[in-house]
Amino acid sequence: MSRLLVVQRELFKVGIGLALWGGVAACSSAPEFTPKPKGYNRIDLPAHAYRTLGPGHPYSFQYSKYAKVLRDSSYLAQPDWLNIYYPQLHANVQITYTNVVRDRQLYNKMMEDARKLTGKHQIKATSIEEKILRTPNGLRASVFELEGEVPSQFQFYTTDSTKHFFRAALYFRTATANDSLAPVIEYVKYDMMKLLNSLKYTK
Repeated sequence: MSRLLVVQRELFKVGIGLALWGGVAACSSAPEFTPKPKGYNRIDLPAHAYRTLGPGHPYSFQYSKYAKVLRDSSYLAQPDWLNIYYPQLHANVQITYTNVVRDRQLYNKMMEDARKLTGKHQIKATSIEEKILRTPNGLRASVFELEGEVPSQFQFYTTDSTKHFFRAALYFRTATANDSLAPVIEYVKYDMMKLLNSLKYTK
């Protein structure tokens, strides 16, 4: 067998090998599976709809029909402290209420505590914006929007400075980053403003 023929056969084998390798490579070049970034599961947020809080409290307001009203069962809870809990969203709006009638010292303490509870988020907050407004029912309120990886993204308190002190704060029962929660945060913030604007005292 001539040397030329041997070389031709070897080249033929190499060509077949390259062709087979190319076929495998072509199959391997199909779009690779890339894990989606870990984040909040996609939720189709329902249209906002509300119901009125039942009797038995010194206040009344409208809250989301998709939320449950639960009594605060924590150790320090007072009778009119509530949780407005969204089961589907793992969101919780903590409601605290204190009767400060004829007790200026207690009123001052509640004001100071409200400021402290917001201020403690400064370590993780990239921004804390306060807005002062008056509701349709004539209540003066301070509203706080917090940005960054903070445990509470939205809070407000309102008082008539003589009898009632009412505070609400949003929390999520999840470790998901706030960037992923952004649409849900905005959804609940809208509901909280509805709550504030419909708030009135009944006693």
